[in-house]
Amino acid sequence: MVASDDFAEFLREQLAPIGDVVLRRMFGKTGVFCHGVMLGMVTDNTLYFRVDDGNRALFKEAAADPPLNYRKQGSTIDLAFWRVPERLFDQPEEFVAWAREALAAAKRVASKRGGTDGTRKRRSRK
Repeated sequence: MVASDDFAEFLREQLAPIGDVVLRRMFGKTGVFCHGVMLGMVTDNTLYFRVDDGNRALFKEAAADPPLNYRKQGSTIDLAFWRVPERLFDQPEEFVAWAREALAAAKRVASKRGGTDGTRKRRSRK
């Protein structure tokens, strides 16, 4: 379910223009992080980028495939991550443009959750 070492290295190389990309295993998948926010997820060597209202129109092509999802208590929960079209892997400039849009979406989501720099504010413990 997680990204293979080869696919992870490919992604780091292709996404280098947007910044230092870190891949981290989580929930049986691989999170793709840049600047402290998760812009993508990988499952079975398939990349999904973060989607929100700000990039939904640009990512319209990706809406043809089901979003990343998981099962919980007999229901399917769709996540705000859409599958990156395979053709983008042969078009590096457009791939990076999509990645920048996914990163912008990830930053918007993070700021709504309380961390303007992409990090969550921690509650103080008493």
